[in-house]
Amino acid sequence: MSIASAIVLFMVLWFLTFLIVIPIRIQTQGDLKKIVPGTHAGSPEHHNLKKKAVITTAIAAALWGVIGGAILSGVITVRDIDMFERMGPGGSMWYSESDKE
Repeated sequence: MSIASAIVLFMVLWFLTFLIVIPIRIQTQGDLKKIVPGTHAGSPEHHNLKKKAVITTAIAAALWGVIGGAILSGVITVRDIDMFERMGPGGSMWYSESDKE
C-alpha cells in the first residue's frame, strides 16, 4: 500500500466514523426547551464537536491499523473482492522464463 493509499484509507475511515459519532449524545434545542425563533427544534444546542473529533480520530486510527495491517500482510487482496472474476486465474505476479513462451 502506498502512502497516498494509506492517507486515503484513513480519511475515508475518519469521515465515515465521524458521521456515525456526530449524533451520539447530542442535545437539541427541543430537548432543552430553548427553541430560538426561526430555527428547528431539532437544531443542536450542545454538540461537542472537538471531543467528537478526538474520539473519531482514535477510532479511525484503530480501524486504520487493523485494515492496513490486513492489507499489508496479504490476508486481504484485490482478488478476494473480485466478485465477477474479472482478474482471471490467480497466481504469482512473478513469472518464470518458461511462462513467457
